[in-house]
Amino acid sequence: MSNEPQVAMAEGSPRHKRGGLYYEDFVIGATIEHRLTRTVTQMDNMLFSNMTLNPQPLHIDAHFCATETEWGKPLINSLFTLGLMIGISVNDLTLGTTIANLGMTEVRFPAPLFEGDTVHATTEVAAKRESKSRPDAGVVEFIHRAYRQDGALVAECRRQAFMKKRPA
Repeated sequence: MSNEPQVAMAEGSPRHKRGGLYYEDFVIGATIEHRLTRTVTQMDNMLFSNMTLNPQPLHIDAHFCATETEWGKPLINSLFTLGLMIGISVNDLTLGTTIANLGMTEVRFPAPLFEGDTVHATTEVAAKRESKSRPDAGVVEFIHRAYRQDGALVAECRRQAFMKKRPA
C-alpha cells in the first residue's frame, strides 16, 4: 500500500518537486483524504492562545472551565483548529505551488475539540478558474474539513488559493 494520498489529478500530471500540485492538476469535485493526523494537546492550546494574546479562560483556565462552563474542560482554540486543518493539507496539495492565500469564508466549528482528540482532514476541490491578471496562475477554491477520531466534524471552511500553473 502506498503512502501517497488519494488525490485526483489530471491524467499524467507530475507533482511539483516539493510535493504540491499545480493549478492544472486539480479536478473539480475531487476529495482528498489527507495522510497526516495530529493529536492536540493542552500545550498546543496554551501556546497558541498566549502567542496570539488571547486571554479567553475558555481555552486557558481549567478551573474556570470545570466550574463555569458546560464543557467542564478547556476547549481547543478554534483558530488553532482552523490553522491545523489547513496545515494538514499542505503536504498533499500546495507545498511549493501556492503563490498566496486569497481568503477563507464560511468558517464554522460545529463540534468541540479537546485535549487528547486526534484530528484528520479532507479537502474537496470546489472550483477553479484561471487568473485574469497572471497567465502563470489560477485560483483554486478548496473546502477543508477536519474531524475528531470519532468522526465528528470539528471545523470546515472554504479557502481560495492563488496557485502556480505548471511551467511551460
